[in-house]
Amino acid sequence: MFVFCVRGKMKRHEYDETIMIFLKPYLLFALISVLFFCSCGNTKYLPEGEALYTGANIKVEDSLVAKSKRKTIKEEVAGLTRPKPNKKMLGMRVKLWAYNIAGKKRTSEKGILGWLKFKFGEPPVLMSDVNLSLNEQIINSHLENQGYFKTAVDSDTITRRKKGAANYVVRPGVQYTINDVKFVLDSSEIGKAIQRTTRRSLLKNGNPYNLSIIKTERDRIDSRLKNRGFYYFNPDFIIVDVDSTIGGNKVNMFVKIKNTTPRQAKEIYKINDIFIFPGYRLNNLNAADTATKNSAFYKDKYYVVDRNRLYNPVMFERTMLFKPGDTYSRNEHNQTLNRLISLGLFKFVKNRFEDVPDVDSPKLNTYYYLTPYPKKSLNMEVSGTTKSNDLTGSIINVGWRNRNTFKGGELFGIKAYGGFEIQYGGQFKGYNTYRYGLEGMLSFPQFIVPVFKLNTSGGFVPKTNIKLGYDWLTKQKQYTLNSFRVEYGYVWKESVAKEHQLYPVSVNYVQPVNVTAEYMESAKDDVTLQKAIDKQFIIGSNYTYTYNTLLATKSKNGFYFKGGIDLSGNIAGLFVKGDVKNYDTAKILNAAFSQYARFDADFRVYRKLGANSVWASRLLAGVGIPYRNSSSLPYIKQFFSGGNNSLRGFRSRSVGPGAYNPVDSTTDVYPDQSGDIKLEFNTELRAKLFSIVYGALFVDAGNIWLFNENPQQPGGKFSKNFMKEIAVNAGVGLRFDVSILVLRLDLGIPLRKPWLPDGERWVLDQVNFGDSQWRKDNLILNVAIGMPF
Repeated sequence: MFVFCVRGKMKRHEYDETIMIFLKPYLLFALISVLFFCSCGNTKYLPEGEALYTGANIKVEDSLVAKSKRKTIKEEVAGLTRPKPNKKMLGMRVKLWAYNIAGKKRTSEKGILGWLKFKFGEPPVLMSDVNLSLNEQIINSHLENQGYFKTAVDSDTITRRKKGAANYVVRPGVQYTINDVKFVLDSSEIGKAIQRTTRRSLLKNGNPYNLSIIKTERDRIDSRLKNRGFYYFNPDFIIVDVDSTIGGNKVNMFVKIKNTTPRQAKEIYKINDIFIFPGYRLNNLNAADTATKNSAFYKDKYYVVDRNRLYNPVMFERTMLFKPGDTYSRNEHNQTLNRLISLGLFKFVKNRFEDVPDVDSPKLNTYYYLTPYPKKSLNMEVSGTTKSNDLTGSIINVGWRNRNTFKGGELFGIKAYGGFEIQYGGQFKGYNTYRYGLEGMLSFPQFIVPVFKLNTSGGFVPKTNIKLGYDWLTKQKQYTLNSFRVEYGYVWKESVAKEHQLYPVSVNYVQPVNVTAEYMESAKDDVTLQKAIDKQFIIGSNYTYTYNTLLATKSKNGFYFKGGIDLSGNIAGLFVKGDVKNYDTAKILNAAFSQYARFDADFRVYRKLGANSVWASRLLAGVGIPYRNSSSLPYIKQFFSGGNNSLRGFRSRSVGPGAYNPVDSTTDVYPDQSGDIKLEFNTELRAKLFSIVYGALFVDAGNIWLFNENPQQPGGKFSKNFMKEIAVNAGVGLRFDVSILVLRLDLGIPLRKPWLPDGERWVLDQVNFGDSQWRKDNLILNVAIGMPF
């Protein structure tokens, strides 16, 4: 009997909830029987005289081709043959089986059988669908494009027991390589421009001949020319002549501009007049086209056609990269469009270029059509929650936004929320929670009082953000917390992949009030409960850098890095007096402020193993160094471990610090655990199973530690033996990708428990799925939205 347990997120004074789903042995036997039937019952539904096509067998024969290349050729060729056989899952054609059991006469998609046949299932792929001669031509053409000019392909079919396959024998011969590359150009402007790009040519002497590389080289030259003003040029105007008669299985290449290239494509264009229509409507293009210079109210560098004068033209001067007289550049063209979109003011951004007639040199008039969002907008979100301790609640978020607040592209927003969690019965009746808050943000599309000069001429407009926030949290019969936040900072992007966030001013003040005697008594011997009501006064600065190649490349491998530095109390410490040997002595406004330096880094690597499979790994590292006024990081700045985006074989925030055992055996309560140092590694293999369902195998390892010793958490301090205190878990998961979101289920079990005595921490030998108590304590099913990383 297998048992799967669903555990809710554990919080202080909450008990665990377990939902068990039983899969009895006879059901397992029935499932295996169905799967066996799937694998062997499909051929009986085939038409008379037909056979089920099971795929192509490729054999590469050529002693002159290296073994590694023969393997590559085999893999490439196998993907080219058509048709594709029916898909398999776990070695069985389940989709074909579903199609067959629905019945031949069924024509409607209604009902379960209709869904099985037309939505889930797929019709059989027959041997009569295979065209051997067409596949031979495709294989031959593909290999010739890679320089195997003397390829021979033979094919036949084999059929047995109503199943058939296609066999292809490929003899590719020797691959031709490049002997010499010559750029045959004249002394014209375009000839000189191409000549300046030759050192970056993709066509290199000694490299194999490859048609796709030749096409990429033409695109590369076109891209360079577009950035040098050749607006009307395109890759088809370049021809690469190949001479394969020189012998030695080599070719000479001659890169030329076609004689039929039009004059316009060879001329450098400059920007003439620039017209901007910030109030453009999609159904009003003709009215925009009839606008003249006289209808624009701003006539310096740009002609802004804004009759109601809703936008300050200075905003466009900061945003636009093109100026009259500039040489046309495709990069600046695209980056200007990105900058206009990144303002957050316009729903649609279009532009076009138009030749200027009767001028001495080629010029382009430029037109930008900007369709604005509504100036003011209001949105509301309502969500409900239930918890394992019978708390039921709801939260309402209301947001209001005013775009172009001061006519310079500013965004002003106010967000308010209110919520509650109430228990109507049980031992926690009356321990209700109420919270509400308000946050305002004003964002400017420029740097205001910049601390240093930065190059922000890329495709993204830099922003200055000012944030103010207030939160009120009341836990009846326990305590109330007031929280105030103030932030001032800058956000800018160097490119699609690189983003910076610098907040030189960041203030957070948390003030506990109305703490009850009952709670104080409970917190007397519980350091975690004490931290929840600590007064926190953070005055500092923080910086975050993000580098994400997943947004900028389509290669097989992706890399993500996010690193941050958070400093608090450094400047404030210069203006107050305190005993540096003791904590909690220096104060501002009669409140002790936190002093620490916090560093964290998030490294992720993604590698595609196939069309629908990815190997993803993540390394998290963080360290907080408290000093002078602080013995540890403030609670809201500490690290946590365990949960659906962390160690998935352990309860949320239950691991650590170090070898400390957080479980109170007398109350069976699992309070949140926190630390000043964190190290965590996660890796998982993701693969598509069928339709919208993906599977995953994962392993997680990590822990948190304290920077300073705490007598109430023995074994929690970081030491040279930290590797012996790493928690490890493994598990399997399912992901349901429904486009707008991914629903994730991860089932994990602990493999190593750091709080056990040294030498007993590996618990592999204790795994016992048949023991209900073991399942209750160790099987953790995480339900979440989105990928863990």
